[in-house]
Amino acid sequence: MSKSTRVTEKGQATIPKELREKYDLDPGDEVVWVDTDDGIVVKKRTRTDARGLLVPDETPKEKREAIGEELTQRVRDRRDRNYEET
Repeated sequence: MSKSTRVTEKGQATIPKELREKYDLDPGDEVVWVDTDDGIVVKKRTRTDARGLLVPDETPKEKREAIGEELTQRVRDRRDRNYEET
């Protein structure tokens, strides 16, 4: 599927309805803009709860979510520091 939209003066672009529905994008969802050799790729940012990554499966859901949130924040902080250095 190929759709086109215009970029506004503020740099905003509308994601076509068909694509929002197909990729389950709702208001408030975050997307990631990735610069590739072929152009820009837009992906829905997904969050994980660290299940099976660093904690045993029997770890309570609340604890997994807390660990996942902490890891997410650490990764974002590191990424932001890396962007500031360039």
